[in-house]
Amino acid sequence: MPRKDAPPPGLLRKIPKKDALLSHPGARPLLAEAGRDFFGTCLDEVLDGLRARIRGGGAPPLDAPSILAAVRERLAARRAPRLRRVINATGVILHTGLGRAVLPADALDAIASEQKGYSLLEVDRDSGERSIRETPVAELLREITGAEAATVVNNNAGATLIALATLAKDREVIVSRGQLVEIGGSFRIPEVMKQSGAVLVEVGTTNKTYISDYEAALTERTALLLRVHTSNYRIVGFTHSPSLEELVALGKRRALPVMDDLGSGAFVDLSPFGVTDEPTVQASLKAGADVITFSGDKLLGGPQAGILVGRKDALSRIRKNPLFRALRVDKLTLTALEATLKLYLDRERLFRRLPTLRMIAMTPDDCGRAALALAEKLRGLPGLSVEVLDGTSEFGGGSVPAHSLPTRVVAVRHEALSLETLAAGLRRERPPVFGRLQRERLLLDVRTLQEGEDAELAAAFRRLLEARGPAPKEV
Repeated sequence: MPRKDAPPPGLLRKIPKKDALLSHPGARPLLAEAGRDFFGTCLDEVLDGLRARIRGGGAPPLDAPSILAAVRERLAARRAPRLRRVINATGVILHTGLGRAVLPADALDAIASEQKGYSLLEVDRDSGERSIRETPVAELLREITGAEAATVVNNNAGATLIALATLAKDREVIVSRGQLVEIGGSFRIPEVMKQSGAVLVEVGTTNKTYISDYEAALTERTALLLRVHTSNYRIVGFTHSPSLEELVALGKRRALPVMDDLGSGAFVDLSPFGVTDEPTVQASLKAGADVITFSGDKLLGGPQAGILVGRKDALSRIRKNPLFRALRVDKLTLTALEATLKLYLDRERLFRRLPTLRMIAMTPDDCGRAALALAEKLRGLPGLSVEVLDGTSEFGGGSVPAHSLPTRVVAVRHEALSLETLAAGLRRERPPVFGRLQRERLLLDVRTLQEGEDAELAAAFRRLLEARGPAPKEV
C-alpha cells in the first residue's frame, strides 16, 4: 500500500528533459547571458534538486517556466560574491568574523583609480630601474612614527615570525610567562617562536615578573628580550611587569636588542575614550625598542598587514631574510595601506575620515541620535516592537580587552517570529545584517553602522517582514 505522503505515480517522469529546457524560448536570454556551460551546470543542479524533493515526498512545480525561474535564481546566487559586504549592527568595531577594520573611502578610491591597470609596484619612475615595492609605505611609517626604518608583511603573525627568525634563530629569547598569549586561530607565541627557530625562555610567573627575572635568565645564548603586549586579555589585581624602558636599559647593558610585539598598534592616544593601557607605537619607539611589530587592520584602521618599525640595522636584516618574499604584501594591500597612512598626516580630519577612529570617537549622544533615527524607520513594520535602550559597544579584534564604549541600541522583537528566526532571516538579506541577541531582544548597535546603512537595514527588515505577511505565532 503506497504511503500517504508518496509523490503521485510517474511524477519523476514528468520532469522536462534537459534538451527540451535548453531549447525553450525562455532559456535563450539566460543562455546568452551565462553561456551554455554555466547555464547547463545550474540547470543540472535544479533538476537534481527537483528529483530529490519528489523522492522525499514533495510535489514541486514541473513546468518549464518554473524550472527556468529556479535556474535564473541559481545563476544569480552563483554569480554573487561569497565575500560580500554586510551591515554590522553588533557594536563590535573590529569584528574579526566581519573583516575587522572598515577601509576608509580614501583607500577604496585609491584601489579603484590606481589599480585598474598596471602600476608602479617595483619600478622607479625617474630611473626606470627596479625598486622596493613597500618604499612609499615605509616612508610614511617613518614620517608618522619617527622610526629609523619600517617595512611591511602580510600580517602581524608573519611580522612576529620573521623578526624572531632573523634576530634569534637557534638562540634564546626571554619573555615573561604572563605574556605567552594565544590569539584567534590558535596562534600562540610559544608555537610561532618554535617555528621561527628561536628558543623560548620563560621567566617570572603568570601575574608577576620583575626585571631581575630577565637578568637572571641571561646566558651567552641569549639573543633577544621580547615584550608581548596582551592585546586580547588583561591580568588585573596582584600583578607586576617591568616597563619597556627597564627592558631597554637591560638590553643596552648587555648589548641585546629588545622587540615589542604590540599586536593592535595604535598611532593615537585612546585615553580620551577611557583606554589608558594601550601603548602607542610612538611611545614604544621613544622607550627605545629596537623592533616593534603590529597589525594594519586593527586600531590603525587599514587593510590586513603586519608592520615592523624600528632600528635601521635590525629592519635591514629582517628584509633580507628569505622568508620575506613568502610573506610580502601585494599591490592592493600596499595601495590601501598607503592611502590609510596618509590620513594620519591630517590630524584635524583624521577622526572623520578613518572609520575605525570615527566609530571609537562617537559619544553616547551621537549614538542616541542615530538610534532614534533608526527606530523611527523601523516603527510601523508588521509585528515589530521597537525601543531604544542603553548598551555597550566593544573594540573587538583582539584589541583593548576589558574596555567598552557606552552606546544606544535599537532593541526589536517580533510578535510571531522567534529571535533566532528573525536574526537568521536578516543574515540572508542582501546585504546580510548582523545584530546581537541579548536580553530577549535583537539589539542593533548604531555605532558600527556606516553611512547610509540605517536605510538599508530598515529596508531589509521591511522585505523580510512584508514578504512573510501575517503569520501564526511560533510555538
